[in-house]
Amino acid sequence: MSEAPLIDSFAEIEDSRCARNTLYPIEEILLLSICGAISGADDFVALEEFGESKLDWLRGFLPFKRGVPSHDTLGRVFGQIEPSAFERCFRPQARRVQEKTDGEVVAIDGKTACGSGDRASGTEQLHLVGAWATEQELMLGQRRSEDGADEIEAIPQLLEVLALEGCNAWIDAMGCQTSVAEATQGAKADYVLRVKDNQESLRSDIERLFERRLDRGFKPGYTDVDGGHGRVETRRCWAIDVEGRGLVDGSRWPELQSVALVETERFVAEPQEEAGPVDGETETKRRYLISSLEADAEKILEASRQHWQIENGLHWVLGVPLQGRSQPGADPFKEDHSQVRTRSRKITARCGPGMQRRTWPW
Repeated sequence: MSEAPLIDSFAEIEDSRCARNTLYPIEEILLLSICGAISGADDFVALEEFGESKLDWLRGFLPFKRGVPSHDTLGRVFGQIEPSAFERCFRPQARRVQEKTDGEVVAIDGKTACGSGDRASGTEQLHLVGAWATEQELMLGQRRSEDGADEIEAIPQLLEVLALEGCNAWIDAMGCQTSVAEATQGAKADYVLRVKDNQESLRSDIERLFERRLDRGFKPGYTDVDGGHGRVETRRCWAIDVEGRGLVDGSRWPELQSVALVETERFVAEPQEEAGPVDGETETKRRYLISSLEADAEKILEASRQHWQIENGLHWVLGVPLQGRSQPGADPFKEDHSQVRTRSRKITARCGPGMQRRTWPW
């Protein structure tokens, strides 16, 4: 299956419809959905309109003997597809195009899909945990979690099925758990975990460690500066080799080698009418991290800096409203539709959202 084209992989998805009453093969529906998602068709009516306008082109891939299914048919079919089977269909394709590089940053984070809940009908919002290869701009996989707190269980499940050997997994504070660190090590990857108040004693311990060092003039191991349009952002990273020692509960974390402090100083200039000294506001934020990487400030800062790409890569797709059915029982549609949109994102990943929406005018 790993060498099969994406269209052939669609056949692996179980079709629960009665065969004699099936007018539109599952392969045709999924091909239409992926191509439509690339072109900005974010609901079933739009998918139907896209299919009608591109029917001759679509027939270059599959027969579409009965034309394009109606939006009602699309909704019913998506509501019946098991989300886990849908994700398994795409996983081999991601591995085929994934060109892993040593030390590539894989950002793992959760996001609630915009417009996925409906209070009136009692439909809960869809929360997904996704893994994003930052260098290749490729979604490697995703898992549903019932709510934000359930990310603790969803992240290890996701790590189990991904090919992450040699990668650096950057995971936000919700995933700062020993079970997540163990799962990362099990995937033969390194972890960089952000530490916040959900690990209060660990955070306090790291803060004290750095305060003592900074008081003695501890210089940052790496500094990065960029900016433009009246904004200057300076990032500094200090890293300390601990190897599980020097922290109260450091031995709980598998293969822990370092702790890090990342300080971001953001200066935004005020508009000026005349030349002269530049006034503005400066905002400073500090983040504390633990990692199985060696105390390499440059590498840890790069992992931290690249994590924002999951916002631009995976989360902006989920931020587009899911305009499907809003009645109870629509959850499979939402998760499957999210799979279509995030997977199709790779096809035009380097073009950006604006270009993506103009790929196929219709």
